[in-house]
Amino acid sequence: MKNVIHQVVADTKQVRAILVGLNTNKTDDEFERSMHELKELTKALDIEVACTTIQNLPTPDRSTYVGSGKVEEIKGAVEMFDADIVIFNDDISPMQIRNLEKVLDTEVIDRTGLILQIFAKRAKTRESRLQVEYAQLQYMLPRLVGMRSSLSRQGGGSGRLSNKGSGEKQLELDRRRIEHRMAELRRELEAVEKERDTQRGKRVNSGTPKVSLVGYTNAGKSTIMNNLLRLYGGEASEDKQVLEKDMLFATLDTSVRKITAPGKRPFLLTDTVGFISELPHTLVKAFRSTLEEAKYADILLEIIDFSDPEYRFHMDVTRDTLAEIGAGDIPIIYVFNKSDLVQNEQRGNNQLVMDVPRTIDDRAYICAKNQDSLDALIELIEKKLGAEDTLYEMLLPYSEGGILNMLTEAGKVKNTEYLAEGVKISVLLNPAESNKYASFITE
Repeated sequence: MKNVIHQVVADTKQVRAILVGLNTNKTDDEFERSMHELKELTKALDIEVACTTIQNLPTPDRSTYVGSGKVEEIKGAVEMFDADIVIFNDDISPMQIRNLEKVLDTEVIDRTGLILQIFAKRAKTRESRLQVEYAQLQYMLPRLVGMRSSLSRQGGGSGRLSNKGSGEKQLELDRRRIEHRMAELRRELEAVEKERDTQRGKRVNSGTPKVSLVGYTNAGKSTIMNNLLRLYGGEASEDKQVLEKDMLFATLDTSVRKITAPGKRPFLLTDTVGFISELPHTLVKAFRSTLEEAKYADILLEIIDFSDPEYRFHMDVTRDTLAEIGAGDIPIIYVFNKSDLVQNEQRGNNQLVMDVPRTIDDRAYICAKNQDSLDALIELIEKKLGAEDTLYEMLLPYSEGGILNMLTEAGKVKNTEYLAEGVKISVLLNPAESNKYASFITE
């Protein structure tokens, strides 16, 4: 059995992988898209893709998932490329993994295991590390019986990729000890979630609108947040930047930043983990409290990589994921990022060239690195936030300074006049706010 971690630490060579795809009922386009995504996921873990092999079968082989001839082909590829790991594009059973490892004499993991390892590597905050560990143990638990002989043979120091991260110390634990650890993690996550709820409650009570960035992973959410921060984030904006990298799942941790554009109402901008097709259910469940930040937004900015030929499929995945976490009914602005690349392609093909930036109804076609694009996006956000606002005159007694401060912080106050009987303001209120402050409205 090869020792992957030893090779990484010693830096004797780049870790190499053989990718395996089995197509049973997908169309050619669907299968090709899925395999391309597997390749990008592998690269996100800093593993070199040595080669890719595929097979078409009506049903998977119960023993080795792919046919016996394909197993021998994979074995030959492992030897030819001196590969350290074989990664399957689908979930495979512990029995199949054990049988494959016996023949191939190298580590075998599936798509879910790969994504879990990416999350384990990217997790930075205490909350995300707890969530990833819980998801890994949840993934391991039903596979414990099938993994038993493999675990006892390899031991805790084997350095296998599938045992890295939070599960590494748990390799020889039995089901009871894993369940005990999961119970501990649940209690810790509940405590963290209470803290999150407290912070969220403060944001809700502040009256400042909340806007959440959502969308497929690597669509440009972090780029948009960072560039909005540079323009409208205040003097300390450089210290509030989030990780921005061209790879899947570059960031996992939720970030909340205040955006204050001149002449526009300020809002809180939230960046969350990106979505992906076939996102493991264990991760969706573990990260539910983080993903649910989108549920409390006034507006969702769905960031779409317009230059990706699969952008419509990505929009479908995002829609389904939002529905799963209970955020399917929140107003959405569809932000087609990287529209400048599409514009250049149109120009190169002598086609009708679209304008960038451009906004139409609830859609914005932008380049995240262009200030004109971001200004157009801010205008659309302002329009959307004020869609139900009406201008009112209010007279607030001086004892109600808290209300005046909150409305001012929310960018609702348009004019202020100090009178003997109180503060007269012209203010934009939505229906809920007008009912709440009805006793102070004069006209």
